[in-house]
Amino acid sequence: MIYFDSDYLEGAHPAILAKLTETNLEQTPGYGNDKYCESARAKIKAACNCPQAQVYFISGGTQTNATVIDTLLASYQGVIAAQTGHIAAHEAGAVEFCGHKVITLPEHNGKLNAVDVEDYLETFYADESWEHMVIPGAVYISHPTEWGTLYTKQELQKLSEVCHKYDIPLFLDGARLGYGLTSDDTDVTLHDIAQLCDVFYIGGTKVGALLGEAVVITKPNLIPHFFTSIKQHGALLAKGRVLGIQFDVLFTDDLYLKIARNAIDKANKMKEIFKAKQYRFYLETPTNQQFIIMENSKMQELRQKISFSFWAKYDENHTIVRFATSWATTDEAIEELASIL
Repeated sequence: MIYFDSDYLEGAHPAILAKLTETNLEQTPGYGNDKYCESARAKIKAACNCPQAQVYFISGGTQTNATVIDTLLASYQGVIAAQTGHIAAHEAGAVEFCGHKVITLPEHNGKLNAVDVEDYLETFYADESWEHMVIPGAVYISHPTEWGTLYTKQELQKLSEVCHKYDIPLFLDGARLGYGLTSDDTDVTLHDIAQLCDVFYIGGTKVGALLGEAVVITKPNLIPHFFTSIKQHGALLAKGRVLGIQFDVLFTDDLYLKIARNAIDKANKMKEIFKAKQYRFYLETPTNQQFIIMENSKMQELRQKISFSFWAKYDENHTIVRFATSWATTDEAIEELASIL
């Protein structure tokens, strides 16, 4: 069996494991107050060209989304997202569990459109009864999106402009950020994201780390006492150095981007194989997630040897399935996929 279900099926990059082993018996302060977390924070701020940023390490993506959104919003506010956005579709109601409505707007190849956001906000505040309604208090996007697509710099700029016009923060989920930054079809850099987003996070779980995400708050004091809120949400590790060491390694000598590029290279090879075998793409994305329209009987046959993800029903006889590569996907796995197909 070969696995293309997702990009977090492997453990961690060997350099991370080596550093964790090397430092295993060191005694350090807890909760992220150690030298490795401090070093990682400095490297991330430098990589973002955002010296004023606040950087925090959180245990996982769901914890990060729920904690950031809950702390950005007042009790009477909700968050705007695309109807296919991760927090609306695949977060098990974590945001709603915190007491906030996810306000869904139409998606455009997985993306949220600035025109739709502005239209919604204009209409909302034109209603004389708006104070009786859930008030939009933040905008959520992910890059890459749930469908593996990417925002352009212009699209991010327009979303940022709308958010600033209405004085609400723009939050970017970067669970797979490395794969977006290293795509052949992007004009968005880490500097751009830090400039245009009020909060974003750099995904480690899906890009080479054992676990963990790095939250970057680009506007000082945007979220007061965020450290305490992380603990309230059960997302604070006592052994914070476990996260700090991993991001310190990932942001040394551009390792994060170097290993992310492997997933793009392998996905490009995968695309050529699917094309050669005359499979239909639902979306041909520029990242590590590829979506294929597959006949149901063929899907069941292939699942005897290949593991991949159900994504959506296409029609009575076909299903949209997802194949994902990762930082650790090998040429041998791609060759085996070609042989089985």
